Amino acid sequence: MPSSISLHSVSAIAYGFRYRAPLKHTCLFYAHQFQLQPQKFPNLPLFSSSLYRVPNHSFFTGNSLFSRMEHFWSGSSLNRSKEMIEQLQRYGVIKSQKVTEIMQTVDRGLFVPEGTPAYVDSPMSIGYNATISAPHMHAMCLELLEDRLQPGMHTLDVGSGTGYLTACFALMVGPQGRVVGVEHIPELVAWSIKNVEKSAAAPLLKEGSFSLHVGDGRKGWPEHAPYDAIHVGAAAADVPQDLIDQLKPGGRMVIPVGTYFQDLKVIDKNLDGSIRVRTETSVRYVPLTSREAQIKGM
Repeated sequence: MPSSISLHSVSAIAYGFRYRAPLKHTCLFYAHQFQLQPQKFPNLPLFSSSLYRVPNHSFFTGNSLFSRMEHFWSGSSLNRSKEMIEQLQRYGVIKSQKVTEIMQTVDRGLFVPEGTPAYVDSPMSIGYNATISAPHMHAMCLELLEDRLQPGMHTLDVGSGTGYLTACFALMVGPQGRVVGVEHIPELVAWSIKNVEKSAAAPLLKEGSFSLHVGDGRKGWPEHAPYDAIHVGAAAADVPQDLIDQLKPGGRMVIPVGTYFQDLKVIDKNLDGSIRVRTETSVRYVPLTSREAQIKGM
């Protein structure tokens, strides 16, 4: 008999999935002597997921994955964070040494609801029909934006949530740079400020090169535009023109686009102002919408 594996019980990245929004169904997959092939499973976004090719399927067998995953639930936060990052490196999600250093420096445990497993590769509800992304999505976005997160550059994070990825951006660009987080739920902004104040990014918040604001992220934050990097943490039906306008020539935006079927788009603005767009992967994010619609779960 093939063994059945619940996506709720183990790190979904181990099975090759990328997702942002919480899974709404328990989905059992049979994992026995087969290798994931993306073209064979075109409809998997139904489960808030998208396929990601992994180098082999050895992690399905024996107890190697499961024994490693147990470490996420015990031991010090430093050890659990290190283990999480090492897992992401093993599966090829993190390649950059700089991204590794930043994710080791910013403790994800400070940015998730109390009592939740911060170091398991899963998105989590943070209330108000919002989520904090799975660690592999944070790592992917940091990797995609790394060249535009150099010291002194300007960054905009739309839908900054609990502040985790925004804090990572702040440490990437440093005190000479500028990072702005925009979130339209006031309670999340207040919470994110408290989270950052406990993190390695606290001095940047205090000194003013890092700020978190209540606002409609679809309109960006013109005060500190243009931005070298823009990250959007919710899926837009169409790319907001205000965000394109606030992207610096030579800059890059990473944004999920779509409604039910969504793609993570990488948008580069050329020096002449023209736009180049490519698709990185399929994803499933909560929608980029108004505050009222989000609260109602629309």
